[in-house]
Amino acid sequence: MGCAGSTPAKGDGNVKKIRKPKPWKHPQPITQSQIVQMREEFWDTAPHYGGRKEIWDALQAAAEADLDLAQAIVDSAGVIVQNADLTICYDERGAKYELPKYVLSEPTNLIREN
Repeated sequence: MGCAGSTPAKGDGNVKKIRKPKPWKHPQPITQSQIVQMREEFWDTAPHYGGRKEIWDALQAAAEADLDLAQAIVDSAGVIVQNADLTICYDERGAKYELPKYVLSEPTNLIREN
């Protein structure tokens, strides 16, 4: 961290602009309710695999927000974004956080339910 008045250098790899994940396809067509259940299970269990709960909470909030708000959330939480689509991030202590694409976006073969 720099002093309060400093700005990141242009070559600083810690500051990446967040973007939407590339389109992806689930192995089988999947419904919205199945995706929701998978997301809930992931977020419920993710903190048990390491890292800090507050970082997991920030990543969940960012995953569920629009891109501008997501950027603000990860910046304020001190999350170091390795992949701009948030699939791989680190905290300031070096703990790794891997997010599956299904928590970040919907698959191209999503079945719309009525």
